[in-house]
Amino acid sequence: MKAARGAFLVAYHLLEIIRGESNEGFALPTEMKPKTANLRVGDWVEIRNKEEILKTLDSKGELDGMPFMPEMLAFCGKQFQVYKRAHKTCDVVFPVRGRWVEEAVHLETRCDGQAHDGCQAGCLLFWKTAWLKPVQGSYGDDPSRRAGKQAKDPAPVTMGAGCTEADLHARVRQPDPNGGSPTYICQATQVPYATKDLKWWEIRQYIEDYQSGNVTLWQIFCGAVYFLYHTIAEAGIKLGRPMRWFYDKFHPLWRGTPYPQRRGAVPEGQPTPVATLNLQPGDLVRVKSYPEILKTLNYQNKNRGMLFDAEEVPYCGGTYRVLRRVDKVINEKVGQMQEMKTPGVILESVVCQSRYSACRMFCPRSIYSIWREIWLERVEPNTPDSRVPESRKGTNCQNPGSSGS
Repeated sequence: MKAARGAFLVAYHLLEIIRGESNEGFALPTEMKPKTANLRVGDWVEIRNKEEILKTLDSKGELDGMPFMPEMLAFCGKQFQVYKRAHKTCDVVFPVRGRWVEEAVHLETRCDGQAHDGCQAGCLLFWKTAWLKPVQGSYGDDPSRRAGKQAKDPAPVTMGAGCTEADLHARVRQPDPNGGSPTYICQATQVPYATKDLKWWEIRQYIEDYQSGNVTLWQIFCGAVYFLYHTIAEAGIKLGRPMRWFYDKFHPLWRGTPYPQRRGAVPEGQPTPVATLNLQPGDLVRVKSYPEILKTLNYQNKNRGMLFDAEEVPYCGGTYRVLRRVDKVINEKVGQMQEMKTPGVILESVVCQSRYSACRMFCPRSIYSIWREIWLERVEPNTPDSRVPESRKGTNCQNPGSSGS
């Protein structure tokens, strides 16, 4: 119950602080406050040219521990909107936890994995503010009105030890002296070393979530209410079953999902089922209902080793387009390429929203979910189910091969 009381106090004081009624009790000491970017969601920035960025890096190709990867070079000199302020993130290298990130944002750009032997995770890239300059006179989504606008250089480029483009490529892949699999270095593997500790109860993160435009007050309120509800339901005081029943029964009233943290139905020791649809990029699919998917999961909510996360539940029942097939990704924990025996797929605009994860609530990293084909069913074109809602279109971030702004 201590966690429940903590969640209530966090929500209460957060609303007070945002309304300006309280500034005491939860302020971090000055020496503990991480440096944050002033950029907000929707601001336009220009990525500095390659030569400027290389000057900011140390001999390992990093700035404050954050690697600048070869895949990012293709974006240099282009203009993008801020997708999210990256003042915090989730660390999946060590036990999943939240981390502060200093002076960074996410743009609408993703890694295409070309320099990392074709990793297909499609991670959202971190951009340190030293690698960017704001564009004067932002004009929203109309590129023609931004034509000719110059980026303003607010400060001299921070000088590091410097490195070369060749150094960036050499750093990516570290061979095993014993002839084993190479170890890869990327932003995802280096998150623990480029960030600082962040506890879920630190109020300042939620204030910045709101002030940056990352989330709305309503989203913060709903997140706090869910965390409080889930904490009580799982507290071992015999309220879990009726609370989960109530949630499932009445979730349509608040336009929510079924209770998103249930256990799979496949008995321990029995193999989970598999299905092959041979889905290809561009195919339309419907995500099966949550109860249907639970029938394919074991007690750890895994299907043949792949976790079905609570953050995927909001997409159940929706229609989406396949972005690509996935058969290999870098395992951030060990830095080695992991090849899948049963390939999965990534769906367009389907990313982790961090709505139900207490230790990483509202993480802006927007990691793509990987879906087993048994969790999906094909939708034939020109049928009532084949229409993808407008809200699910056009929100995928660019890869280097895409045209920039």
